[in-house]
Amino acid sequence: MTQVTEHGGGVWSLRVPIPDNPLGHTLVHVLDTDRGPVLVDTGWDDPASWTELTAGLGALGIGAGDVHGVVITHHHPDHHGLSGRVREESGAWIAMHAADTAVVRRTRESDPATWLDYLARKLAAAGAPEDHLAPLRAARSGGRMRTLPGLGAALPDREIVPGELLDLAGRRLRAVWTPGHTPGHVCLHLEERHPAGLPGHGRLFSGDHLLPGISPHIGLYEDPDDSTVTDPLGDYLDALERIGRLGVAEVLPAHQHAFPDAAGRVRELLDHHEDRLSGLLALLTTPLTPWQLAERMEWNRPWDRIPYGSRNIAVSEAEAHIRRLVKLGRAEAVTGTEPVTYVAV
Repeated sequence: MTQVTEHGGGVWSLRVPIPDNPLGHTLVHVLDTDRGPVLVDTGWDDPASWTELTAGLGALGIGAGDVHGVVITHHHPDHHGLSGRVREESGAWIAMHAADTAVVRRTRESDPATWLDYLARKLAAAGAPEDHLAPLRAARSGGRMRTLPGLGAALPDREIVPGELLDLAGRRLRAVWTPGHTPGHVCLHLEERHPAGLPGHGRLFSGDHLLPGISPHIGLYEDPDDSTVTDPLGDYLDALERIGRLGVAEVLPAHQHAFPDAAGRVRELLDHHEDRLSGLLALLTTPLTPWQLAERMEWNRPWDRIPYGSRNIAVSEAEAHIRRLVKLGRAEAVTGTEPVTYVAV
């Protein structure tokens, strides 16, 4: 595939690689405005990724110093990672939803050991075995947490306000809050006629919320200092329905490729999650911890072949689904169990 794709109407996408990740790359979108180019996401903070980003911009006759602004769909490092480098080169502003800005600020200000302690407690409460917890304790004592991505992510200097148009000269780009993948994930609705005349109401920069062939990870929101019982999967499903009602002509996601029929893809994802919740209820005829449930869930490979870090993500996704089932009154915690088990009702 070519590194630069023209989508018409002053919009391009650039393929920026993600090191050692099966997704392969992030699609960074470039939006021409009357004050200069604006990026939607920036890619992973890595020398090779920076080289590809600047090469892609160069192919459009844009230098890194020419960037006017950066709009971030969500705080994950394959989207927000290079934002600080872009701002250093150009003085560009960086905009993000307040909920994800809070995550960035909290991560920057917290002692890295706090996050390892939190993750170890969280996994232990989910029923993780001791041999899974031991490496976390070793990483804490060895200080390896400081090498992980996202600990020094750039603090945004503008807030994306849901429902409002962003301040982009000559363009109509409206923020749509779509929590679930992260608490502050946003999609960005370009309320302009499709350049190829496709039927529908504009185009949608969908970040990770709506992808053509992948269901994005929906896990528990991470916050060591917050005991609020959130429902990320419920948030995601509600936001999917909101996006489906927009009637956009085309979706420009942050991974894979552009596609039409957002409403059709929304229906597929809603059906997928309903089927998955029904499948989990069948598993929960026997009381299970979140870890035990994750071991039995269907993934893209057998559990014994899932890497260590991906198991943490899988357990978080199992917990998010359990939260949803409990909120719907279809499952409940078994009183007196530790770690806590859940059962269908």
